[in-house]
Amino acid sequence: MLDEFALYLRLGFGHITDVAGYDHILFVLACCAVYGWREWRTAAVQVTAFTLGHTVTLALATLRLVTVSSALVEFLIPLTVVATCVANLRDGGSAGLHRTTYVRYLITAAFGCIHGLGFSTYLRALLGAEDAITWPLFAFNVGLELGQLVIVAIGLAVGAVVTRRSIITPRQWAVGLSLIVGAIASWLAIERSIL
Repeated sequence: MLDEFALYLRLGFGHITDVAGYDHILFVLACCAVYGWREWRTAAVQVTAFTLGHTVTLALATLRLVTVSSALVEFLIPLTVVATCVANLRDGGSAGLHRTTYVRYLITAAFGCIHGLGFSTYLRALLGAEDAITWPLFAFNVGLELGQLVIVAIGLAVGAVVTRRSIITPRQWAVGLSLIVGAIASWLAIERSIL
């Protein structure tokens, strides 16, 4: 049982941190772009809201209670990244962010629902015909959460180094990172366009 937990925990961690599947990494970076090192708790809570959202749809889709076209999901995932980057830019980097934190948590959880549908395709392929999926599903989600927190820590650390060395201001970092991540995600959305 613990071996199975460790296996799916590693698979979840590996899936979210895999640079080949960088769309989820882009989303986590977009979520934490507006936060400074001292706001790590707020960034972590936002990423946990993302986990709560994707946990719901990951479970529903893995249990085959919900089915959505994988092409549609793969198209929507980069759009969630673009929308998050636009919200960052609208807020002017970190300006005015704290007034909207709870709204951002809710939106991030909703976007997590879309990402969960994407994760489910991968998890279903791993599970195959296994009957008991509760434990693997839980372990996979814990792995995803741990991986996301590592990405947040790296993003915040890089931002802290860049802004402390007076290369750019925290606001310029947030805007610049949001523009870069948003541009990459826009290109992904165009590539995956279902129209």
